[in-house]
Amino acid sequence: MSAVRVCDVAPRDGLQNEPVALAPRVRAELCSRLLAAGLPVVEAASMVRGDRVPQMARGEEVLARLGDDERARCAALVLNERGLARAVAAGVPEVHLAVMATETFSRHNVNAGVEESLATAARMSAAARAEGLRVSGAISVAFGCPFEGHVDPGRVFELAERLAADGVDELMLADTIGVAMPGAVRRLCTAIAGLGLPFGVHLHDTQGRGYANALAALEAGATVFEASAGGIGGCPFAPGATGNVATEDLVNMLAREGVQTGIDLDALHGVVAWLGDALGRKPSTSPPEGEMQ
Repeated sequence: MSAVRVCDVAPRDGLQNEPVALAPRVRAELCSRLLAAGLPVVEAASMVRGDRVPQMARGEEVLARLGDDERARCAALVLNERGLARAVAAGVPEVHLAVMATETFSRHNVNAGVEESLATAARMSAAARAEGLRVSGAISVAFGCPFEGHVDPGRVFELAERLAADGVDELMLADTIGVAMPGAVRRLCTAIAGLGLPFGVHLHDTQGRGYANALAALEAGATVFEASAGGIGGCPFAPGATGNVATEDLVNMLAREGVQTGIDLDALHGVVAWLGDALGRKPSTSPPEGEMQ
């Protein structure tokens, strides 16, 4: 494999679990810096209620502060039709939809059952495509649920089939709480590859397994990877969720495997340092290799 698409989710999934909510202008600057480092796409905002996730409030303002060329490489997470309408009005070319693999997590996360969420996703996918938007469909807790434990891979595949039938442009498997093992990732990704759509993984890192899981997904044909600068992030509705795999460490690993991402690793490390200052703490990541002892 010669190239993959890396989406940085720090402005959304990364910041949504931080104790302090950054102002829209700071979140917009994070997006700009990531895009300048060569990220092909950045998940810039989540169109959710600000009273429920204060860190994601005023997503439209984040996008409005970006230039047209920058906004053209941004995506927004939308969980309902109101959120989709906001994303369309904000001018993003890509939306990320999500359905949950278990009933309990779905109720906690979007206050709706799985079947209801699937019906909503189908309507949103059709509406988004009618607006000319690219649609990425994710399955959360695809490898394990904080409430129900083990998740049947057959159930995940069934959900992927239904999203594919709804016309999404790509499928994403999310290890929301960081419990996946490489073998399970390889087997499920191999099955998903048979659906014939571009697909990828959103990995959280537990005991370093996130990177082993990324390699397993790569070997099974994944071409899309979501990661977060500095390894920040987690899910506020998933007790015990670990942080995301760090974009800079993922890009470095992929480069050493001969996989092209188009991302400037030195520039990306600069973004991570800036982000650490903005958050008032050092993100969890590896230093540039020249600084390793």
